[in-house]
Amino acid sequence: MVSEEKRAEILKNLSEGVVEYEEDRVKEYANIAVDEKLDAYDAIMNGLAAGMEIVGDLYDRQEYFVPEILMCADALYAGLDILKPHLKIDGSTGAKGQVVIGTVQGDVHDIGKNLIKMMFDVGGFTVHDLGRDVPLEKFADEQLRTDSEIVALSAMMTTTMMGMKKVIAMIKDKNPNVAIMLGGAPVTKDVATLFGADGYAENAGNAVQEAIKMIGQLRKL
Repeated sequence: MVSEEKRAEILKNLSEGVVEYEEDRVKEYANIAVDEKLDAYDAIMNGLAAGMEIVGDLYDRQEYFVPEILMCADALYAGLDILKPHLKIDGSTGAKGQVVIGTVQGDVHDIGKNLIKMMFDVGGFTVHDLGRDVPLEKFADEQLRTDSEIVALSAMMTTTMMGMKKVIAMIKDKNPNVAIMLGGAPVTKDVATLFGADGYAENAGNAVQEAIKMIGQLRKL
């Protein structure tokens, strides 16, 4: 078992390495995590992903811009490449299900969506990424094509957020058992409930937890 002290050191370096886009540092500590037998899921979620959440905050505060985000993502993926093969494939971290994800029509902001997509990758989901500015009916079509359990919609503007309501109605009309999750700056828990969504993700890390919960509820159906 890795000591609490060593675990804290590894997680801190993975997280800071992502924030400071130091790819070599991330690789070094990802390898240390493997050597020390630190649980790979722990290292990914509480190290790499935690760092990416800080990056998301820096971006929101306009301290980081797209070039920094891309370098941070490179560092994150460098760590993922090392850690992913060590994920334990069992009920808790095996393949979780399928997700259709995209930013709704009229909205070209996809940093948040890409962060969440990354989290789904990390969490062991199969992700069908429709990209940004996605025509509303495309979400429903893709869900039917892939038979995904979850559709995750992202919007960064209040104007485009209104489109989410239409998408939810379209999808539920064709397939009432799909779980729909909303996220993005203007979206709140109340908005998600009002629009008829099944889940709401306040941030990227929270999205995976929400999705796992939602799939658990769907399996009971």
